[in-house]
Amino acid sequence: MDGHDQPKLPSDGPQAAVVVQSDGQGASSSAENSEKLRSISSPASASVPMGEFRGPEYRGVVEESPRICNSQKVSIMPLIFLIFYEVSGGPFGIEDSVNAAGPLLAIAGFLVFPFIWSIPEALITAELGTMFPENGGYVVWVSSALGPFWGFQLGWMKWLSGVIDNALYPVLFLDYLKSSFHVLGGGWPRTLAVLILTAVLTYMNYRGLTIVGWIAVFLGVFSILPFIIMGFVAIPKLKPSRWLVVDMKNVNWSLYLNTLFWNLNYWDSISTLAGEVHNPKKILPKALLYAMVLVMAGYLFPLLTGTGAIPLDREQWEDGYFSQIAMAIGGAWLRSWLQGASALSNMGMFLTEMSSDSYQLLGMAERGMLPAFFGKRSRYGTPLVGILFSASGVILLSWMSFQEIVAAENFLYCFGMLLEFVAFIRLRVKHPRAHRPYKVPLGTAGVVMMLIPPSVLIVVVLVFASWKVMLVSLIAVFIGIVLQPGLKYIEKRQWLKFSVSPDLPVFVAAVDDNNLSDSNVQNSDQINQ
Repeated sequence: MDGHDQPKLPSDGPQAAVVVQSDGQGASSSAENSEKLRSISSPASASVPMGEFRGPEYRGVVEESPRICNSQKVSIMPLIFLIFYEVSGGPFGIEDSVNAAGPLLAIAGFLVFPFIWSIPEALITAELGTMFPENGGYVVWVSSALGPFWGFQLGWMKWLSGVIDNALYPVLFLDYLKSSFHVLGGGWPRTLAVLILTAVLTYMNYRGLTIVGWIAVFLGVFSILPFIIMGFVAIPKLKPSRWLVVDMKNVNWSLYLNTLFWNLNYWDSISTLAGEVHNPKKILPKALLYAMVLVMAGYLFPLLTGTGAIPLDREQWEDGYFSQIAMAIGGAWLRSWLQGASALSNMGMFLTEMSSDSYQLLGMAERGMLPAFFGKRSRYGTPLVGILFSASGVILLSWMSFQEIVAAENFLYCFGMLLEFVAFIRLRVKHPRAHRPYKVPLGTAGVVMMLIPPSVLIVVVLVFASWKVMLVSLIAVFIGIVLQPGLKYIEKRQWLKFSVSPDLPVFVAAVDDNNLSDSNVQNSDQINQ
């Protein structure tokens, strides 16, 4: 959070609490009580029960601690490529869309799907991410709108789907290399390669988000270039009629939808890094817009090249097929470059996904929703325990197949997105006058209409899930439902320490006309205790 954009609040200590605006019910207190709440000092926040905070607007900022002030913030260029890798990373993995539905539906899917899903999700992220610019991200959104229980459930499902997603990248990495190095096709060499890759990339995450951001810029440019060159080399071979091939009787709708969904979601993941971004209220919306253009172009250009320049053989369109297309169009040098680009792209996706997952755990711990040790930072300012926890999850899930990983991740992600949609609308309805640095240019009715198509899509994705994926995902959801009250019990018995970080704003509800409800005064008393 950028401390130069808003006035500091008065405080006796070096840090001042943030008071947030709400339209609370039963307002009866005077402006004197309002001023009393404004002067609560942040160290007292440690006594707030786990995850119990509410209110959608920052009325001021805490004075940043030396730890946060000394850490480097992410600027707009690395942020664009962090979003690019959170969502896409390039066209590696879109081959299954042609396998499932043929060229016409594949191209149409990547043209139409962003308007149904990606743009609404990015708009919600821009509005709520600038409204709550901290590492808790979407967990804070849902907790503020629906309460800490549902915030925790979203955090659990999104973290688990993120770890499942990250387990894909070693699989994709090795799938692209196994055509040249057959030993990586299976057995202990493949297992060893997964472990080494995970260890190296985990260490890079440990060294700092700024480093990860600039690595993402380099990897992004290197990964996109071979597809640009391949497109220009393929121009004499293009036959536009090949783009129009379709066979509606032979479409694998489950694989088609899951491939589109996996390649065009996760726009909200960048919200869990908002606390590490320089001036997120201004930069985040711009970065989302530029990343949207980059992602869509990064899919459509290679897809048009591959389907238009090569005779169609749908069975060949599977993970790694772009390297064979590069061989046919440009020769061995272009295939080698594209294989290297694939490897580096998967490194970028792994790095950014792990950053998002680990900072989410840190943000939840700083809000008292997870044990305090999850909030521990390394000497580089990175979430030490969160990184180790996320890396362990990746290793445990790396045995799953590509299609199983995509389906399971999409199923959990759909549940989480439904909660985000509800929270977004609820905050619009209950707190219409809350300050929004960026606001989707639609009224309440407009945003409801905007969210109907993606909600229908979520239902379709859930219906097409296999019974195996559905069962595993529902078990994961049930674990989250049991885990949250279990953690509250552990906190109550003081078996583990839970605390709200004094470096973050203290959410104290105050009504829009600066009057306070009786319940808010009680909350103030709890904090002061």
